[in-house]
Order: sequence, then C-alpha cells, then structure tokens
Amino acid sequence: MKKTPSRRATTKMRAEYDFSAGVRGKYTDRYRSGTNLVLLDPELAQAFPDSKSVNDALRAILAVAMRTDVHKRP
Repeated sequence: MKKTPSRRATTKMRAEYDFSAGVRGKYTDRYRSGTNLVLLDPELAQAFPDSKSVNDALRAILAVAMRTDVHKRP
C-alpha cells in the first residue's frame, strides 16, 4: 500500500513569503544573552512544573548556602 503524500510535501511556499533579504542569525546574540535554558530530569520536572517554582527553590537553597558560609569558622 502506498502512502499518500503529506500535505507539507505537496504545498509550495506562497509568493508573499519573501525571505530573499533575510539575514541568518540576525538576533542570535541578543537571544543568547537573555536566555538560560536548563533541562530538568523527568522526576524533577514533575516536582517543578513551572519556572517560578524552580526559581523559588533555587533562591531558598542560595539563602541557606549564604547563611552557612557566613557562620563557618576559619
């Protein structure tokens, strides 16, 4: 049995989509400077469903770490 061609393969780009003057990577540096992407393991992703919960947890850990550093004996 033959597969029917996918819609994506049969459609051509429309004439109004003109990328001939486009510049590849124009905003790459700007994007990278403001974005930090961290991939969580699946079990952690369940515990932290959104970026706010991850940020809150990291701030709490940082606060504890900063407190313990201040009280260490030389």
